Amino acid sequence: MKKKILIVFAHPEQTSLTRTMVDTSIETLEALGHEVILSDLYGMKWKAVLDETDFPNRVNNERLSFIHESGNAYATQSQTPDVVIEQEKLLSADAVILQFPLWWYGMPAILKGWIERVYAFGFAYGYKNGTNQFRFGEGILSGKRAIVSVYAGGPESDYSARGINGPIEQLLFPLTHGVLFYPGMEVLPTHVVHSAAFIKPEEVEKAKIEWKKRLENLFIDKPIPFRAQNGGDYPDRHVLRDDIDPEKTGILAHIAK
Repeated sequence: MKKKILIVFAHPEQTSLTRTMVDTSIETLEALGHEVILSDLYGMKWKAVLDETDFPNRVNNERLSFIHESGNAYATQSQTPDVVIEQEKLLSADAVILQFPLWWYGMPAILKGWIERVYAFGFAYGYKNGTNQFRFGEGILSGKRAIVSVYAGGPESDYSARGINGPIEQLLFPLTHGVLFYPGMEVLPTHVVHSAAFIKPEEVEKAKIEWKKRLENLFIDKPIPFRAQNGGDYPDRHVLRDDIDPEKTGILAHIAK
């Protein structure tokens, strides 16, 4: 069945491994019969900074409250056109792919800026009149799939269970859990290409093959079993129930076995 997939990627260099793998994504998905929507953030010259210019019709001109102004702009349809376009892309997509190099243990600033501006109050948070009932597993993006494809400079051992950089799923938890799962998307395990800064041509071809397999299973593979905020695991919607994996704390406590 034909699906619509949004690819959001962040790298300024057209000959980069990231761009090469984005091209692989497009070729593979289109060969599978899917429609691809592309947001090339550097190519679009995306405005990465959330500031007062995002709110043409301010409610309060004396003090800038991002939550209130964002909520007002979304509710009154006075958001800037670039933000509206990206929101429409998200709403129309069946799956979202984020592709970027790992810079300082996280995403490039331009991608963070895309999230901050596009994830407006009333859209991705404060959903349904600002209630606390629709988040972490429920929300406006429910029913969609998401996967992060990241390119790390260090070797795989650096990101092992006891590696010096820490496991990639824990490093990217704020993105996979806090950004993608929060408004309802099912998030697949992160795809990583290690030692990306030193990759050889033959290794690039191998990386392409491995990534193609992930794309072919985009709507088949099981997502990360993040615990939904609603449903009983969090009785007060804030703290995990005492009898659930009591030996676990931190990030791992919020991922079911």
